[in-house]
Amino acid sequence: MSWTGAEDVFLSTSLASYLDKKLLVLLRDGRKLLGLLRSFDQFANVVLEGACERVIVGDLYCDIQLGLYVIRGENVVLIGELDSDKEELPPHMTQVSEADIRKAQKAEKDATDLKGTMRKRMEFLDFD
Repeated sequence: MSWTGAEDVFLSTSLASYLDKKLLVLLRDGRKLLGLLRSFDQFANVVLEGACERVIVGDLYCDIQLGLYVIRGENVVLIGELDSDKEELPPHMTQVSEADIRKAQKAEKDATDLKGTMRKRMEFLDFD
């Protein structure tokens, strides 16, 4: 059996145990998707039912509903089962609307951009 064949067998058996369970899927671009695993293939392409994107900014979070969602395997970094008996988030987290989380994302991005701009402006000062 070639390595690719062994990889296919491992992937099939490991994801098969997650069928019909609630999963967290971390994507290459940093997004976090939650949903029920309904199908998958040998390339780790997955189909989530009742999917939502969980957006977290500081202590705020929002679950943006996506519905039935197909994820291309090359974008998957991590797949993990969520324990239905435990709380998914710490108690200090506050759920907000999609509009509020988008404002918080923009504010966070603007602060990061400003920090980068200030760093570039200060590069001429060589403190070494």
